[in-house]
Amino acid sequence: MAASLPSFQPLTSPSSIMNTTSPPWRRRVSPQQTGRTRARTSRILAAGKGRRGEEEGRGKRRADEEDDEIPQVVFDRMVKRIIVAVGLPMGSGVGLLYVMNSLKDSGVWDVPVWVPFASTLLSFGTSALGIAYGTLSTSWEPEREGSLLGWDEAARNWPKLWEEEEGKKS
Repeated sequence: MAASLPSFQPLTSPSSIMNTTSPPWRRRVSPQQTGRTRARTSRILAAGKGRRGEEEGRGKRRADEEDDEIPQVVFDRMVKRIIVAVGLPMGSGVGLLYVMNSLKDSGVWDVPVWVPFASTLLSFGTSALGIAYGTLSTSWEPEREGSLLGWDEAARNWPKLWEEEEGKKS
C-alpha cells in the first residue's frame, strides 16, 4: 500500500516566462503600451524635450551644478571640523560609559540604569548634531580660514543655507 508520489514539473526560468532575456529596465516598450504614438514621439523629440538630455534647460542645470561645487580647501576644513565635532562627544560618551562601568564593578558607586542611558543619549545625540555644526561652522570661502569655534561662520552660513533652500522651492 505504498502511496504514489506526485510528479513535479521542472521549474521554468523567469526569462522563458517573459520570452526575453533582457532585464525589465532594458526592454523596449511599444507605443501601444505607453499610449504614445510615433507622431507624438517625433514631435516631442523635435521640440527638444526628449528623454536623453536634449532639453534646452538641461545644459543650464549642469552649469549651475558646477557652480555649487565645494572647493577642495573648504571640503578639507569641513571634514576636519566634522571629525572633531563628532569625535569629541562620541569619545567622551564611550569614556563615560567605561568610567561608570568601572565605578560599578569596583563597588564605589552603584550606577542607576538610567544614568548610562541618559549620558549615552546625550553624548551620541550631540555627536549627531556635530555633523551639521561641523559643516555650518566652516568658512565657505576658500580664502578665509575662519575662527577656532566657528560661531561667526555658523551665523553667516545658516541664513545662506536657508536662502538656497528657499530658492530651490521657488
